[in-house]
Amino acid sequence: MVVVTSFPKCQKCQSGDLVPFSDFGSQGAAIYFKAWACTNPVCGFNLKIRNGDLYIEEPITNGAMHTPRTHA
Repeated sequence: MVVVTSFPKCQKCQSGDLVPFSDFGSQGAAIYFKAWACTNPVCGFNLKIRNGDLYIEEPITNGAMHTPRTHA
């Protein structure tokens, strides 16, 4: 288990911190630190890894309308 006590400052806005997000792969394996996003909502800076490619500053959408997948 990794315990993080501080996060790097956002290099874009210098006021927010970059915090990591994890996800699950298509086979259900955990993928740690798959994305990083700035905690300053005005800034919106983010980095993501998808299929081995790095994506920078993709639009961030509100997940309130997201419908979770159901597992059969």
